[in-house]
Amino acid sequence: MSAAPTTDPADTETSTETSRERPTDASTNASPHAPTVTSPDPADDSRPAPGRRKRLFVVLGVVAVVAYVTDQLSKVVALDVLADGEPRPFFGQLIRFKLIGNPGAALSLGAGNTWVMTGIAIAVLVAIVVVARQLGSRAWAIALGMLLGAALGNLTDRFVRPPGGGQGHVVDFIDYNRWFIGNVADIWIVSAAVLIVLLAMLGIGVDGRRDHRSRGGDDDA
Repeated sequence: MSAAPTTDPADTETSTETSRERPTDASTNASPHAPTVTSPDPADDSRPAPGRRKRLFVVLGVVAVVAYVTDQLSKVVALDVLADGEPRPFFGQLIRFKLIGNPGAALSLGAGNTWVMTGIAIAVLVAIVVVARQLGSRAWAIALGMLLGAALGNLTDRFVRPPGGGQGHVVDFIDYNRWFIGNVADIWIVSAAVLIVLLAMLGIGVDGRRDHRSRGGDDDA
């Protein structure tokens, strides 16, 4: 009859201590169906910091004031100097100064629908204010400021120039080789349009971010 195997008490104690000290891998015990918690990506927040937005609104406001003041001052000078209606050459015959009152839009479009032109100008102002709520780009702040100041300049003419009441004639005095006659507000509008086209080509949105085709982080333009 064989003897039963004996167990060394020291081996038993060592095995117990080893199992007590062995770390548990939480990843192996986790359920494969448990949802994964991810931290929010700061890049997904398209709203600029409040301090930056405030500075951008200041830029927009300053540019708008400059555009508006230069437009209105130039019209006051034109009404005084060009009141005789005689054209005055500025750059030969290519660019002349000639005073007219325009009841319509550029190229005298809509001359018989002055109220429509006034309504369009007001709609443009509202659109600028709505778009500016997403402002996060310095370049866009400049573009919107130019548009805002120019639109306000021409809209002012609709109400303060004869016959007034929203049907006033816009003061135009810059004759471009007899193609059309415009004013300083038109120069601001064209400049804003060119800048907006460039921003669109670069894929830079109003919030200052690039679209998915040219994403490279926030744009600080």
